[in-house]
Amino acid sequence: MIYKKITVGKIAKYCVLFFFSIIFLLPIYWVIISSFKTDKSIFAALMPFGPKALWFDPELYLGAFRDILIKRNFGRAIFNSFFVTFNTVFLGVLITSLCAFSFSIFRFRGKNVLFIIVLITFMIPFSSIALPLYQIVSTLRMIDTYWALILPAAANGLSIFLFRQFFMDIPQSYLEAAYIDGASWLTIYGKIYMSMSLPIIVSAGIIIFMDQWEAFLWPLLSGRSPAMKVIQVAIADLSQDNEVYWNQIFAACAISIVVPVLIVLPLQKYYILGISSSGIKE
Repeated sequence: MIYKKITVGKIAKYCVLFFFSIIFLLPIYWVIISSFKTDKSIFAALMPFGPKALWFDPELYLGAFRDILIKRNFGRAIFNSFFVTFNTVFLGVLITSLCAFSFSIFRFRGKNVLFIIVLITFMIPFSSIALPLYQIVSTLRMIDTYWALILPAAANGLSIFLFRQFFMDIPQSYLEAAYIDGASWLTIYGKIYMSMSLPIIVSAGIIIFMDQWEAFLWPLLSGRSPAMKVIQVAIADLSQDNEVYWNQIFAACAISIVVPVLIVLPLQKYYILGISSSGIKE
């Protein structure tokens, strides 16, 4: 009797999960399907809504991808997004791990106050600091450069928190043994702490990657020239006052969706392990 109850419960659970998965994935599926259609075909299947809206046309239309890559110079936006995002991840992991290393190892005046400030930083909406940040970047003459897109996103408070929580759990005996052997602080940081932190590195990298890949407001403010546009800003440009190119918008959104999925899914095991080992429970 207990076995049957467990089986029925699991079936019910998977049915509910499958139902909600369909609800969440259906809009993404529809966007990808619509990116291979003409605008006329998209609206013909929607008014009234019919099964054709959820399936490919007999002949796939690749004109939307061709138009955004050739006519709209969307390839430049894709390159910018990749360049800015991966450099932000590399620099962000380096900066935040060093900061977390300092918080977890050294004792100095105001340490707890500074860490509280770090915690507050990832609770404040970015829009509330966008204008002061713009003034600082403008004063440094970095507007419309890659530095303006990369540097403000490199210092991520949540990433510092994850690294700090993980570093605090590493036994002090490792630190003491390395210090007695004459290892420098950078050696201890690199060969002991970071070598044991692969799940946290992946978790922090994914967090920084997603924040930067989805960023819109700051790239819109700081990257004003067409050569500095990233994917999210380029997608917004496809909607104009006189005409909206829906199939091109869907094609651009499909590219914007597929790229992070292909990167994040293979790393989800490390991401979950990193989150669970740093004191955050989901």
